[in-house]
Amino acid sequence: MTLQQFLEQEIIPQYESFDAGHRCDHARYVIAESQRLAQYYPQVDKDMLMVAAAYHDVGLCEGRKTHHTASARIMRDDKRLLHWFTAEQIDVMADAAEDHRASSDHEPRTIYGRIIAESDRQIDGDTIIRRTIQFTQAHYPGMTEQEQYQRFLEHMAEKYDEGGYLKLWIPESSNAQRLAEFRQLLHQPQQLRERYLYIYNQIT
Repeated sequence: MTLQQFLEQEIIPQYESFDAGHRCDHARYVIAESQRLAQYYPQVDKDMLMVAAAYHDVGLCEGRKTHHTASARIMRDDKRLLHWFTAEQIDVMADAAEDHRASSDHEPRTIYGRIIAESDRQIDGDTIIRRTIQFTQAHYPGMTEQEQYQRFLEHMAEKYDEGGYLKLWIPESSNAQRLAEFRQLLHQPQQLRERYLYIYNQIT
């Protein structure tokens, strides 16, 4: 079995049991985007990057709050990876998975962590709105529609607006431009509400 076959058969399918914003398509997006960004950093081992991307959210099986540390631990405990990598390389990949979380209290420790974190951002206005609605409905099922929208606004301010905790790490990424465009929408209340309701009604 090749490394890519191992990831496709044994790791990526785990994402199907996670919430709608973290299914197999999300794992594959992070893998593809990280490989694209790797072209700007020739010192990066693309196989290591692929593994870090594939494992970065597997810790969601233990809950969202500590999923990043769980992902790192799961990777370190997976002895199958020793078929392709040294223990030292696995440590680097595990650190990258642990450092990807947007709300992390420290910068990614390596270029691998910065690339995975940047690739995970997936800054697209409709995707952000949809994933926030899906998360709220899954974790706060008792909220009214208006309460859900208020939580959405608070989350947008806390994470995506100026001064929010989301940080970008790779200048070659297009995330900065997309974030600036999304912030413009956040400051247009009527247009934001209309976009939210359009996506909300698609989901519900």
